Amino acid sequence: MGEAIIGALLKGGFAEAGQVIVSDVAAARRDHLSGTYGVAVTDDNAVAIKDAELIVLAVKPQEFANIAEGLKGRLAGGQTVLSIMAGVPLAKIIDGLAHKAVVRVMPNTAASVGEAISFWIASEAVSEETRAAVSRMLQTLGREVQVTDEKYMDMATAVSGSGPGFIFLVLEALIDGAVHIGLRRDQAEQLATQTLFGSAVLARELGKHPAELRNMVTSPGGTTAAGLQVLEDAGIRGAIIDAVEAAFERAKELSE
Repeated sequence: MGEAIIGALLKGGFAEAGQVIVSDVAAARRDHLSGTYGVAVTDDNAVAIKDAELIVLAVKPQEFANIAEGLKGRLAGGQTVLSIMAGVPLAKIIDGLAHKAVVRVMPNTAASVGEAISFWIASEAVSEETRAAVSRMLQTLGREVQVTDEKYMDMATAVSGSGPGFIFLVLEALIDGAVHIGLRRDQAEQLATQTLFGSAVLARELGKHPAELRNMVTSPGGTTAAGLQVLEDAGIRGAIIDAVEAAFERAKELSE
């Protein structure tokens, strides 16, 4: 996700390569990022944050404690920390870094193609000017929604953070079904992927309820009706709802 953000920021014109410095412990990753994007690299987090206005924490939640230990007390008053760690609340970041200006963001993997949806929340210490800058930054990744209650962040994790995994499973099954009835795999992949993409765009652009859109393509006694009956009998609706709830519960556990 960190690399996706770098690419989007540069492509979207939010920052220039010379304004970005990346810290990574892996030499191969540093070489890749430097060679691909022209950004400065280091293996020292303290060096990376020294002159930064915005510090992006793109690490796994379980790595935060070690990173915070090395950065605690090193951040200046004018710096803002932006975290994309799933399940790590503002209070924990503020306490771990001893720094009050923190933004928590939940983007998703579509950031790499500029089609993410990012929910975010800022601590009280983050200025309006910085909030506006964060909004512009996240728009280079796709769409963004600022919330004022942190409870929505775990909900966003369950839907937009985990959602792509659920959608990819549906896509995989649609492709396998197409192959099963006789299409070549390359044909099946193209047909299923574009169908899923087009359906999502249609839903977004028309703004109609999904049930209304489904009814638009379902003729009585037709092929879609036959397939939908199988899906409903198999309990796909309930399974997806259960999956979202399970992801939400896990997100809450990570926040504790």
